[in-house]
Formats: sequence, C-alpha cells, structure tokens
Amino acid sequence: MKNYLNNKRMMVFSGSSNPELTEKIAKNLGIEVGKVTRTKFKNGEIYIKFDESVRGADVFVVQTCCKPVNASIVELLIMIDALKRASAGMINAVIPHYGYARQDKKSEGREPITAKLFADLLSVAGMDRMIVSDLHAASIQGFFDVPVDHVTAIPIIAKYFKSKNIKNGVVVSPDVGGVKRASIFAKQFHFPLAILDKRRPAPNMAEVEHLVGNVEESDAIIIDDMIDTGGTIVEAINILKRHKAKKVYVAATHPIFSGDAVEVLENSRAEEIVVVDTIPLNKKYNPDRIKVLSIASLLAKTIKKVYYCKSVSELFKGENLV
Repeated sequence: MKNYLNNKRMMVFSGSSNPELTEKIAKNLGIEVGKVTRTKFKNGEIYIKFDESVRGADVFVVQTCCKPVNASIVELLIMIDALKRASAGMINAVIPHYGYARQDKKSEGREPITAKLFADLLSVAGMDRMIVSDLHAASIQGFFDVPVDHVTAIPIIAKYFKSKNIKNGVVVSPDVGGVKRASIFAKQFHFPLAILDKRRPAPNMAEVEHLVGNVEESDAIIIDDMIDTGGTIVEAINILKRHKAKKVYVAATHPIFSGDAVEVLENSRAEEIVVVDTIPLNKKYNPDRIKVLSIASLLAKTIKKVYYCKSVSELFKGENLV
C-alpha cells in the first residue's frame, strides 16, 4: 500500500522523446523538470537513474511514443520501474501519443493486439495512472486496470480555426472510425459533417472510395487523430477538390510524418496543415504550410487536476472546449 508523506509534492520528469514539450509543461506548472541520468551501454541497453529523491512524490513522467518508437517505450518502462523501486508516491505516465494504438483489435487471424500488450507492460512496470491525448480508439482505455485520463486536442485546434472566421464550412471525417471526433469538432462551429469511405488493404496503405455529404463551394476541414505517411490525406484532399470544395484544411493531433510526409503534405492542394506538438517535428518544414500548435498548457492543466484530485472532464465542458 502506497503512503503519501506529509510534504507531498509534484515532480515532472522527461523521457528523451520530446523534452521540449516537457519543458513547456513544467513552465506552465511553475516548476523545474527533474534531473535524470540517461545513458546507454555499448550494446544499446538503456540505463536510467533519477538524480533527486522521489520518495512519496506525485511523479509525472512525460514520454511520447515517436521514432524510435520501441526505444521510447522501453525507456518509459525503465523509468517507471526505477520510480517504483525509489518509493515514488504515485507514478503518472503522461503519454501525449500512445504507441501501437492502431493495433487495438484483430482484423485477421494470427494478428497481435499490441495496444493491449503495451498497456500490460505499463501496468506491470508500476504505472499508477496514465494521461494520454487523442487515442486512435477510445476503447483502448479499457485495456487498463488503472485510471486513464483521456484528453483531446480538439479545443486547441478548434480555437485556432475560430480565428479564421470560416463562414461556409464543412467538417470531414477521413474514415468512419473518426466520425465521433469529427462530429464533436463540427458542433463547435455548427458546421455540417461529411464522411470519406476509407479502406485499408494493408498497413500504411489506404484507399478513399466514396464521399458521404456535400462539400461543394464550402471550405472543408479534414480532422483526424494522426497523420503518418500523408498519402491518404492527400488522396482525401484531391477527392474533396473534385467535389468542388473551395478550400481544404487538414487538422490532426499527432504528426507522425513518416518518410517524406512533410514534402508530400507541403506539395498538396491543402490550404494549411494544422498539427499539435505531441510528437516533435525534427524535420524542416514550411511554417506557412504546416502550423504546429502546442498541447503543453492543456497537459499542464490536466496534471494540476490530477494532482489536486479535481475533475479532468471540467476542462472539456461548455466554453472551455473552445
């Protein structure tokens, strides 16, 4: 049974995947990022040592699952294990982008459910709670037997598009699975909803076949949880243009941007691609074509709510949503 010390305190530590985001979160919280020694053995094994006492503290470890994904995950597991063995009061994993989220079910025989395996690894390592943003499937929360605070970047993206004063707009879901997300976004603007019928013949491959809804003479906003190679998004943009959409904007939370995705997107017919800094953009990009918004303030507010045992859902009610 874990016990809190009388001097209960909040501590924030960063993994190596996105230290810039962790710094922004800590700045919003008014605290310093904790010190960690992080090295590798010659064979690639990761070594972690926390350089200050964490005994009895509410610790928040920020680690996003980005390239190299597997190394990011193993590093997070090692950090959680080290915190558990150092008698941290509560171990909270802040995972802006949850790895393997697309492998959340079996579509064919002899396939793994890797999103569940990752959840099990986090629990066995010693995680007490998880804060995560825009899961590929909300049902992944059910893979955990510990509390999960699932936050969304929709308010951040919606606020940005509010400033554009789009009058005749339509929100487009790039597939049937994203309809709920797109519907929530559309309600913020009282815009109609359109849906693209997308099929996946193989991993990292998708074909857009049909459009349900009307985008003619409208400014279309495609809203998704992630952009990987960018190929499907470009195909979606072209279909909307063929259906006489005036302008097409693209918005997504997680900029995975594999391969030459940045170039593909910048050369597309989209007016602008809007993403959030859950994953760092380590490649050069044109800020006039790709706009990066920050989720740091939202994650900091969520951490505060968790630390002071207050409702996280209050952040997403009423006017707070935009």
